[in-house]
Amino acid sequence: MAEFEYVRNCWYPIGFSDEFKAGELKGLKIADRPIVVWRTADGEVVAFDDRCCHKRFPLSQSKLLESGNLECAYHGLQYDATGRCVEIPSQSDRPIPKQARLQVVPVCEQDTIVWLWPGNPAACQGIPPPRTREAVDENLEALPLPHIIDSPSNYMLLIENLLDISHFYPLHDGNIGDRANSEIPVKIEEGETDGFKYVRTIREVQNYKQPPYFREYFHYDVIDRVHTHTMVTPGLTRVVMRIAPPGQLGTEAERGYTLLHLHFPVDKSNLQWRILISTKKGLTPLSDPGRSTAQAIADSFYAVVEQDEWALKRQQKMMEYPDEGYSELFLLSDAALRRARQIVLNMQRAERQPRAVEEALA
Repeated sequence: MAEFEYVRNCWYPIGFSDEFKAGELKGLKIADRPIVVWRTADGEVVAFDDRCCHKRFPLSQSKLLESGNLECAYHGLQYDATGRCVEIPSQSDRPIPKQARLQVVPVCEQDTIVWLWPGNPAACQGIPPPRTREAVDENLEALPLPHIIDSPSNYMLLIENLLDISHFYPLHDGNIGDRANSEIPVKIEEGETDGFKYVRTIREVQNYKQPPYFREYFHYDVIDRVHTHTMVTPGLTRVVMRIAPPGQLGTEAERGYTLLHLHFPVDKSNLQWRILISTKKGLTPLSDPGRSTAQAIADSFYAVVEQDEWALKRQQKMMEYPDEGYSELFLLSDAALRRARQIVLNMQRAERQPRAVEEALA
């Protein structure tokens, strides 16, 4: 795990559209890079390196003027929505140097999610962010979990956690898990979509007695279930659960949900994590028909997330110790996790290779 720092050449979800209000600056660190983001008066989200080109002052701690320009709080340099410096108060009688501009960071708003590419801008050409149609499907109710999780852990630990339900027992025993989860066989599927390699775990079970949370969400006691977890990219893990009474998957009796886990590395030891929940419209939880199933999941699911975060923090803490005499054991259920690691490592190596060539030629 020591090699798992982060991938930069990737689209990462930095928030939902409604988090970006016109006229408000947002500062964030993604893959160890400081970035300032704002929505212009025209409604476009723009992003730049968060350092004034003059003396590195953090522009996210400056202000937007009524003109729409960003004014550095240190010496007053102003930048327009393209990142070009348009005013330098201390030498207003002289031409503005051509190099007086901010580094543009590619950003894309799609399906109510704002995506950002912190790596080489040229590398994202022709590669769009992954679609998240569940967020805008009119037949679904889509709700974000009302918590943004800032976890002191490497984002690869989270991806591995999300690909795996063998930890549902004992970590989530009594809410979404039980020991029977550990006995469900795992199939693996791999492929490539829109320029990104993915890995998916598939778990199918028949005549399964649902754990308490799922019975509350979907009513049925004994069910057939198909449960998939997909690392779509290092910034998106999609979880799909389809359940129905025995023999009725694919019929009107089928229920379930999709969880979009939206995550990005702050640095090699910290991550930020958001969750969007979607279900069919019209579903209600077992104990409260006055509210929707999606809302019931959103209200209760953070208890599950807290358990995952509890484990991630402790895993990350153990990364501080040298591996002398320690060798990580892999089980059969870890096959997809190992493939996810390899995919991410290969992405990291591909990023480093051009730099290595440049250094060799220097």
